[in-house]
Amino acid sequence: MKFGIVVFPGSNCEHDCYHVVKHVLRQDASFLWHKDKTLSGSDCVILPGGFAHGDYLRCGAMAKLSPIMEAVGRFAREGGPVLGICNGFQILTEAGLLPGALVRNRSLQYLCADLHLRVESRESPFTRIFQPGQVLRMPVGHGEGCYYATPSVLKRLEAEGRIAFRYCDPKGALGEESNPNGSLQAIAGVLNEKGNVLGLMPHPDRCAEKILGNDDGRKLFESMIAAGPRRF
Repeated sequence: MKFGIVVFPGSNCEHDCYHVVKHVLRQDASFLWHKDKTLSGSDCVILPGGFAHGDYLRCGAMAKLSPIMEAVGRFAREGGPVLGICNGFQILTEAGLLPGALVRNRSLQYLCADLHLRVESRESPFTRIFQPGQVLRMPVGHGEGCYYATPSVLKRLEAEGRIAFRYCDPKGALGEESNPNGSLQAIAGVLNEKGNVLGLMPHPDRCAEKILGNDDGRKLFESMIAAGPRRF
């Protein structure tokens, strides 16, 4: 399984992702520069967290114009698995590969914390080894992580089972306190129509080893590997 990890000017979590897939899970991995025009034979693509182009305009608004995004879009439309983490999630929404947008946190302050997530859908290569309702703990670090979409989009996401993760408390209950960035319907991650593109604000790449005190994020990558190098 070959992972292609896209690096934009300002990305800062590409080495975290590389370490997890290459050294922890023993998979093939390579970096892809944002000016590249091909994915170099990648079986799946990761858009890592960070601050692409410094986020000086609007998170992901400049990154979506990078040459490699044409190849990423084509790969996604052909059913290739694409994972966007944090800033990568913002880029996927800006590029139109996922619905909705990520706006300023409810507090208008940067949020850095460990939060709990509830698995809402197993219908994707990223979540198929989880159990519905399973509670995970993952770190977040973002200023614009509040998921927003129109009521019609939210209704469709719900009806089609495309909400992958929701913020919750340690027991899986939803509530205002367990959703500190104010995301609508407590959404932490969403899927595209085919289920082969996932965007999520929490960082599975920062909690994939027991030495870090938490390896809940490891299962997301293991799920991708179990799904294999195929189209969806």
